[in-house]
Amino acid sequence: MAPPRILLSGDVRGRLSQLFKRVSSVNKSAGPFDALLCVGQFFPDAPELLEEFADYVEGRSPVPLPTYFIGDYGIGAPKVLSAASRSHANLGFKMDGLKICENLYWLKGSGKFTLHGLSVAYISGRHSLDGQQFGTYSQDDVDAMRALAEEAGVVDLFLSNEWPSGITNRAARTDVPPGISEASGSDSTISEIVAEIKPRYHIAGTKGVFYAREPYSNADAVHVTRFIGLAPVGNKVKQKFIHALSPTPASTMSSSEISMKPSNTTLSPFTAVEQSAGAKEAGKRTADDTNDAQYWRYDVSQKRQKHAVGDGDKLCFKYLSSGSCPRGEKCNFRHDIDAREQYRRGVCFDFLNKGKCERGPDCNFKHSLQEEEESGSRNGNRSRGASVNRSKECWFCLSSPNVESHLIISVGERYYCALPKGPLVEDHVLIIPIEHLPNTLSLPPENETELNRFQNSLKMYHKNQQKEVVFFEWVSKRGTHANVQAIPVPSSRAAALQSIFSLAAVKLGFKFNSLSADGRKMLRTEFDGKSSLFYVELPEGTVLSHIVEDNENFPAQFGREVVAGLLNVADKADWRNCALSKEEEIKLVEEFKRQFAAFDPNT
Repeated sequence: MAPPRILLSGDVRGRLSQLFKRVSSVNKSAGPFDALLCVGQFFPDAPELLEEFADYVEGRSPVPLPTYFIGDYGIGAPKVLSAASRSHANLGFKMDGLKICENLYWLKGSGKFTLHGLSVAYISGRHSLDGQQFGTYSQDDVDAMRALAEEAGVVDLFLSNEWPSGITNRAARTDVPPGISEASGSDSTISEIVAEIKPRYHIAGTKGVFYAREPYSNADAVHVTRFIGLAPVGNKVKQKFIHALSPTPASTMSSSEISMKPSNTTLSPFTAVEQSAGAKEAGKRTADDTNDAQYWRYDVSQKRQKHAVGDGDKLCFKYLSSGSCPRGEKCNFRHDIDAREQYRRGVCFDFLNKGKCERGPDCNFKHSLQEEEESGSRNGNRSRGASVNRSKECWFCLSSPNVESHLIISVGERYYCALPKGPLVEDHVLIIPIEHLPNTLSLPPENETELNRFQNSLKMYHKNQQKEVVFFEWVSKRGTHANVQAIPVPSSRAAALQSIFSLAAVKLGFKFNSLSADGRKMLRTEFDGKSSLFYVELPEGTVLSHIVEDNENFPAQFGREVVAGLLNVADKADWRNCALSKEEEIKLVEEFKRQFAAFDPNT
């Protein structure tokens, strides 16, 4: 299969007619191309361009090929992006873009998705301390990018608006355009991100010039990175604003192919920055300074800890949310144990970090420091009688007058299988204990044996249809009747499940605990039943779990939202958007029972 053909564009600044005229010309002479990726400011920089821009985003003028942008700032951006964020079609964790109109997608925040076989990572917006709703990236977005560095696989394309600071270090001076060393349009955070995720291509805008740097090698990686900076659309000095690529996806390349280094390959420009900064800082320190730095590393009882290097007062979100940071002492942000405890008690990260929160009353977290006694009262033992006694109001109890028996597919001795209300996909089912019990992890071995039979039967059934099954359960301390969700996904998408769940977790501020061999068995041993928990069982057997704190704002539909994003049906993340009539439900159940009959463990 021929490699995908991708067009790249610099800052559009609302000049969509000019951009698409050029794209159509290039597509006709050298195409067809599969997609257009835009970096730098996408929205207009002048009011007179709004009418032309609106013709495209409102669907009156056609967008000629799938177009993705990350420059979510400029005149008119809040209105367009607010509407897109509220659209039912854009609910859930959509890493592959929120749809603005036909063929136009906004890559919001940060993430990674597959585009015609290419692994594409991105961070939208620009660095800012203003806390604007659109046009800036957050610490959460940065942490999500850093989490990608820990995942297997090579990122083919990385998109950012700003250039990485120091990109011209070790580059041939003759190739560097005049004025390129100016600080405007460069960002040191982008340098850190790109040095960690090590993409094969890094594309950026904002600087106002075109620059294709020589390839550079990466620390701890065999492949090189090529940086391409693009000029704005329609710039007066006719700098190149559109560029074509046709890269073979790294996932299909041999080790010898991906490790090839052109003769003009340089060392990484970012190791030079780190080494010179480290040497400069070391030269400034006295013996007392060094002792203070060592004290900070090992004593975490101080309210305001000292940093040997870095941004001093800024808090590390990764540390606050998870209690650890993979960058360790190399992290440029503060690891404050007291702030971590306040975050655990439900205090807003922005309030802790900046002393204020721009979200105001819309924020779900607290904007004052919390005393230990308040935390203790929240963590007091709660009576569990309501969650273990059979409820006549329960939807899932077979003896309840509220049970919808037409949804039942198969009944065993201890579990039954049923169609959910508002299924995400046609073969989405629930595995439910017959007894009114709060979770499936604390049940006796005989219950676990029957649950495994149901799961294995569903796996075999879907295997015949080239699908894999993902199982997940939300165990709430306030929950009543347990249920395990079983959702089939195409075998071709199954490998992305762990990546998308992990990335969604980072965006919510936590990191999954991963259990591989006998994961569910280990989870049953570890779970004490006293806390809320979310876990997901992946097709290859890995179990990802997360203990949910009392003060944590965890979405009950998290598992469904993530799978909806993977399947590109984000509008179905809310089950109410998928509600069926009773007649439609009966038809689905009967069809599933007919096809499942040969695999049903209870027939």
